Parts: sequence; C-alpha cells; structure tokens
Amino acid sequence: MSTKTDALTLAADFAPATRDDWRKLADGVLKGAPFDKLVGKTYDGLRIDPIYERARNATAIPARPAGSPWQIMQRVDHPDAASANAQALHDLENGATGLTLVFAGANGARGYGLPPTKEALERALDGVYLDAGIGIELEIGPQSRDMGQHLAELLAARKISPAAVNVRFGLDPIGGGGVRGSSHGPWDSIAKVFGDKIAKLAKLGFQGPFAPADGRVIHDAGGSEAQELAYVLAVGVTYLRALEAAGIPLDDARRMIYARLSADADQFLTMAKFRALRLLWARVEQSCGLTPQPLFIAADTAWRMLTQRDPDVNMLRATIAAFSAGLGGANSINVLPHTLALGLPDAFARRIARNTQLVLLEESNLDKVSDPAAGSGGIETLTRQLCEAAWTQFQDIEKAGGPFAALEKNIIQSKVAAVRAARDVNIARRKDVLTGASEFPNLHEKTPAVLDAKPVTGLLPDDIVIRFDALAPIRLAAPFEALRDRSDQMLKTGKRPKVFLANLGTAADFTARATFAKSFFETGGIEAIDTEGFSDPAALAAAFKSSGAALVCLCSSDKVYAAHAEAAAKALHDAGAKHIYLAGRPGELEAPLRAAGVGDFIFAGGDALATLRAAYERIG
Repeated sequence: MSTKTDALTLAADFAPATRDDWRKLADGVLKGAPFDKLVGKTYDGLRIDPIYERARNATAIPARPAGSPWQIMQRVDHPDAASANAQALHDLENGATGLTLVFAGANGARGYGLPPTKEALERALDGVYLDAGIGIELEIGPQSRDMGQHLAELLAARKISPAAVNVRFGLDPIGGGGVRGSSHGPWDSIAKVFGDKIAKLAKLGFQGPFAPADGRVIHDAGGSEAQELAYVLAVGVTYLRALEAAGIPLDDARRMIYARLSADADQFLTMAKFRALRLLWARVEQSCGLTPQPLFIAADTAWRMLTQRDPDVNMLRATIAAFSAGLGGANSINVLPHTLALGLPDAFARRIARNTQLVLLEESNLDKVSDPAAGSGGIETLTRQLCEAAWTQFQDIEKAGGPFAALEKNIIQSKVAAVRAARDVNIARRKDVLTGASEFPNLHEKTPAVLDAKPVTGLLPDDIVIRFDALAPIRLAAPFEALRDRSDQMLKTGKRPKVFLANLGTAADFTARATFAKSFFETGGIEAIDTEGFSDPAALAAAFKSSGAALVCLCSSDKVYAAHAEAAAKALHDAGAKHIYLAGRPGELEAPLRAAGVGDFIFAGGDALATLRAAYERIG
C-alpha cells in the first residue's frame, strides 16, 4: 500500500481543498474577530498573509548552479597575527573553504581584528596556499585601506599570479563612512581615488570583485529589509559610476562589485531578501544596457541578533540564518561565532560556526537545488514586495544625490532610526521575542569561555573633513542585558533583587500567570521566589516577610482576583511591600485594586523594559 499509485488513489478519495474552505474554517476560529488579525506586517509595512497559494509560472532566480556549494568563510580576527594564522590553518584543514581577514577598525571587526599592517597580513597567511582555490575576503578600515597593495606585494614575493587567487578586496569607502559618521573628504575626491585603486589592482591581474555594497551598514543599525536592499543598490550604482569614470568599461565594472547582506533568524524574509537583490541588480544591469549576470552575494549572519545571555541560542539563530541565506542563493556565508558578543571566540565557538555550514551542505545537501524557493507563494510574494519597496527607496536615495549625499543630509539615518524606534518598542513590549534575553531567561546560566584577548584600541584616527550621524551597530538584546548586568553587580555585593510571587488559590488558578511573571521579572535580573497557593491573607503576608523580597506580584485567575486580590494586596502592603504588581489586566477591578495597594499590572504586550527599570529605581 505504499506505492505512488496507491498514494494518489488515496488522495483522490478526498474532496479537493480550496482557499474558500480554509477561510470558512479560519472564520469559525476567529469567532467574529476581523480576518486582519491573522495578517502580519514587516517593518517595511509589507503584508504577510496566513496562507498562500502556489505561485504559478514562477521562474528560478539564477545564483549558484545546482550542486555548487557556497564558500564556507571563517573569520580571521585575532589581534595577534600568529594566533590568527594558527586559527586560519586549523579552519582550512577542517572544512572551511574561505577566510575573511578582518582588520582592526573594519566595519565588521566587533572590537577586535588583525593589526592593520603588511606584516600582520603576511604572518596571518603564512602557510596558506592562496592559489589552491580557497576564497579570501578582506574586511578593511581606514587604517588598512592599502591592504590590497600589500597583498599584491605578498603574492609577488611568493611568485603567485594574482589571477590565480580568489580574493574580494573590501574597498567600501561609503560603508565605512556611514558606520563612523564621517568622511576624510567629499565624494568626488574619494571616488577618484577609489576608481584609480581598483583600476590599478585589475591591471596587476586580480579578477576581483573589489568593492562591496555592504548591507550590514543598515541591518546592524536596526534598519529594515527594503532599506538594506535600497542602500546596497544605491552604493552599487555609485561604485559603477566611479569605476566608469576611471575608464573601466561598464561590462567589466559590474564584475568588480559584489554585495553583502545580513542573514537573520527570520527565515522567509531572509530568503526573499537575497532573491530580491538578484532581481533588483538585474534591473540595474538592464538599465545600463547590459545583459544581466549573477551578482556575487556574500552573507554574514546578523550581528544585531546575537545575545550575551544564553548565547547557546545564538547557534540556533545562526543555523536558521545560514540555512535561509544558502537557500536564498548566497555565494559565500560567514557564520558569526555564537560567543562573539561576549569576546573573542575560542576554538569551540569557531568550530560550531564552521560546522553549522558543513552540516547544512554535507548532510542536508542544501546546494543540490538551485533556488528551491521558486514557486512558493509566500516567498515569491515577499520577494516581489521587497523588490517594489526597495526600488522606490533606491529612487529616493538617487533623488537625494546618491548614498554619500543622502548620508551627509542624514536622510538614510533618519529613516533607519524610525524603523529602529519601532523595533525598540516591540522589543520592550516583548512582541519581538529574544529567547534567553527577553523571554525564557536563566539567571543561573554559566558564561561560556572566550579567549583572553583585549579589544583593539589606540588606532590612529582618520582625517575627518565631513561629519554626519553615524549608523552605529546595535544588538537588539542590549537593553535587557543591561538590567541583567545590574543584577549581577548587586549579587557581587550581596543579593540579587527579588520579587515574591504571591500565588492565590490552587495551582490550576495561578500556574499560568506565575510562570508568566517569573519570566517577566527574571528577564530583568529580578529573581522570582515561587510559592504554593495561599487563601489566607495573614499567611501570605507572613510568607512574604520571611522571603526577604522587596517587591511582590499577585498571580492567579480573574475569578480568584475578584474574590481575594484586594484583601491579599492590603495584607502585603501592611507587611511592608515596597511595590505590588498584579499579573494580568485588571479590567473593572483596577480602581479597588489600586486602592488596596496594587501599583502596576503586568501583561503580555505591556512595556516590560519600562516596568523593570522602574522596579530597580524602587529597590534603590
């Protein structure tokens, strides 16, 4: 009974399901609530429906040929070049197919990085066979802007042809200025140096690409998917113009540019974003009179999604991100080690980052199908919506005079700030969940090991001629982590702040809200003292007094609140509670509950950050 024919016969016994059938069932569950309750929205305002039909006449978007794996990139960012070299050799021996040389002061350095010297480059690449087909990517900053020339000199000394080396040079003056909020000159003068430098490297025989349009600049600062795509398009077009002005034909210039996108834990949006960029860049090429060719797209798992608390969850986030970027058509993927937000990752964290990709490629075979998302109604719709939104925003940047001018006028920054503000609200209200930080905290977790390496400081500043607002990188979990840090400091000198959970009634009455309250307070480092159910206010007050807690939270069902919450609150207030919370919305009971001593109500969708910060002020 397991043959294909039998399976088809079995399916034929059921009436075909239609969208109308599903809608009737959905309306039954909604019980009169509007259907839009099931519709989601992205930070670009794009609609995400709860169900989609199969996309018809979908065409696969060319990226990598089926069976062609993406490059498994590994960061080389140890401040000691000898240690960095040992890491690089180990990574290549154990599955990495590319190295990202991150120099101090680069956008993605995250406080560390190789010294920006020729000697550090040579030492880090000692014993690395540069002409063996591995990918090399340079992430450079103002102090390492001549690293391309240093690499050329290194190859000459080793008698290696530049054409035999697969290297991306990382020349991105607009991205560097955007993150720093400054520039060492106007764009006209920078563009000339930029174009001449790439022309010189190409003349030496390097194949490139040379210049990234780096979307991390927007993503790291909290921007949206369409904003990231629009910025990448605008920078890519600006670099095309600079290369053409340097005498490089457009057909050659477009192969000198590559893109970098951030991949985060939103699987479908990440896949759609990578697919959308290919369509958008093809439109740029067509507008230039060129026949489209696949753009090289590098992917980095997102910095902003990393947490310092419960960092093991970062492994799961990185897996989803790498999975999504791979299926979206990335040509190379760099998985940030899960402990990077805590310090310089050790060998274990680096191995996990590397093996995440090896498992996806060697065991899950994600490279065997080209554009597997083609035909998916949801992803095709998101791809199209992102293309439309990003193209409109790209045109706005062009109208402002290009990305450099838009940065000077703080146009890009203000739009990113608006999205970040909306994101901050949803994080504070725990609508955007950060597992281990804003939900499901563990106050007793062990901090993983990182290497004993100090962040790089003392770099000579770049000459600054123009200043504007910086697109500074953020981590979404930082506000909750700041409260946890405050709790840890209090523990070093005594005890953590505590909240007494005043559970009323039976376990069936209070368990749901007590569980919610425990998670709510412990996300801010306030330890919850759980209790059995109480029915006698005097016994409740006595248990609270003996707990040593300053704060208390009533937890039970609405029915029990109506019968017992007022008396319980009065008893707790008389017992010396500094502040009384109640888990749940008060409804009609708010006035009498406040009169009895309840100060705040905690519930899903409330501003958890504001409530927790105020709690620390009350504790003193």
